[in-house]
Amino acid sequence: MTSKAMKITRKGQVTIPKEIRERLKATAVYFEVIDDDVVVRAVRDAAGSLSEYARNAKPDVSIAQMKDRAWEEAVHEKAGKKSA
Repeated sequence: MTSKAMKITRKGQVTIPKEIRERLKATAVYFEVIDDDVVVRAVRDAAGSLSEYARNAKPDVSIAQMKDRAWEEAVHEKAGKKSA
């Protein structure tokens, strides 16, 4: 198990140490609170959701809107799997 204490800034930001980022191999994370613990999990399925939206997108939908929608769905799917 890899663990390391990091400071939380006044803005609520935390830097994920390089060795942990490299191990996660993800550019996004999902936070989950279990009792008094915070669990950080890699989100790896947003790109797959984005490609689905790209295929079915209307011409007036921007890439940013598709990305936002795919991200929301990926997070909801992840949350649903954990609570089921």
